[in-house]
Amino acid sequence: MEEKKTTKAKFDYVSAEIEKRIHDGIYVSSQKLPSEYDLAKEFDCSRLTIRKAIDDLISKNILVKQRGKGSYVMSQPKIQSGRAGLQGFTEAAKAYGKTSRTEVISFEKVVEPTEEIVTALQLGSDQTVYELVRRRLLDEEPMTVEKIYISEEYVQGLVKEDFNGSLFKLLEKKTTIAYSHQEVEAILVTPELSKLLAVPMGNPLLQVHSMTYSLDATPIFYDISHYRSDRYVFKTTLTRYGQ
Repeated sequence: MEEKKTTKAKFDYVSAEIEKRIHDGIYVSSQKLPSEYDLAKEFDCSRLTIRKAIDDLISKNILVKQRGKGSYVMSQPKIQSGRAGLQGFTEAAKAYGKTSRTEVISFEKVVEPTEEIVTALQLGSDQTVYELVRRRLLDEEPMTVEKIYISEEYVQGLVKEDFNGSLFKLLEKKTTIAYSHQEVEAILVTPELSKLLAVPMGNPLLQVHSMTYSLDATPIFYDISHYRSDRYVFKTTLTRYGQ
């Protein structure tokens, strides 16, 4: 009985350690794992224990096995923006059963907003706009960097620490968020974004320009975000009228 407990504890440990390596990016999507022989040698256990650990990870849809070829890390499903309509990052994370975290990089008044920002937010000459920059993480994995421009009326009295959670929840205390227009394009990662998103130089990112409105079509905020293209996909519904 004691031997069975030890074997089960060892298989649980091996399974958890391989899963951790996948989460940490040591083993990446579609990568072939070391052979059962090599893993048994590394973990100082039997090949039967390794097989049980691999079978456990296959049952969790983390690994996939090809007869005669070995075990591979299963391609992880991308987070689908727009899957359930207009949602904030925090709401989408909850829908996927994941834990979200926000790092506020900066929150400050824009001294001279660009013409792009003025036009997008329909700013008057006497209106003040703020820039909010945040990094968003899912299960501690960096996913997106947001650069948000928002009129003072919606953030008056708020400080940097207030933006650690859901922006939608914060703004809906002052207005009703109704819809958002988005434009998505692919760009190459910059050195700054490479570091923030843990994406190697030369890899693509999704750059998304979003304009979010209230029910009466008043602009609320203008957002220029960068998403990891290996972890994000955008779902859009297109309607064809008068045909």
